[in-house]
Amino acid sequence: MPTNIERLDFCYENSLTSVVANRNFAEMKLAGLTVGPFDEGNEYQIYYWLAKELQNAGIVHIREEELLDGNKLYKVQWKEGVQIPGMISELPQDFYPKLRRYLFFAETEAVQPEKIQEYQKAKALAKDIINSRLKKIITLSSASAQSEQVIKKLTAEEKIIYEQLGEIISTWKNQILQNQEK
Repeated sequence: MPTNIERLDFCYENSLTSVVANRNFAEMKLAGLTVGPFDEGNEYQIYYWLAKELQNAGIVHIREEELLDGNKLYKVQWKEGVQIPGMISELPQDFYPKLRRYLFFAETEAVQPEKIQEYQKAKALAKDIINSRLKKIITLSSASAQSEQVIKKLTAEEKIIYEQLGEIISTWKNQILQNQEK
């Protein structure tokens, strides 16, 4: 049975992403799915899983704006760090799927010393972002109630842990505060 994170990842794989055709490519039919035609230099919206396959074949490339890189990761980490205590910044809903793919790609590319260092830096930034946000989510989930505006800033992955922690904390508080005369 897939986890909630795996289901969200499946949804990301099947979401539309922007690609640019590297070359002309005729229409192709796959089991109920028509791919193309692509004209070199034009932009198209296709499923992410298909974009990866076509990119590996050299037919298209995923637009840079669609991908996460070290600079974007650093900006997220910086933005999260400058938030006042108790506040959480808003992340794009697809942040974590993009983060997982970026780290996987960076790790596979880490064969030269500078690429190894780039991967280690990216992983450290990712851990810092995750730890910072997790601390804030724990604080938010232990509070009485949160405004819709705060909850809206959480990604789907973060809402899962927020709701689970909220239930655990609420149950624990109720058990502690129960009057038990023996």
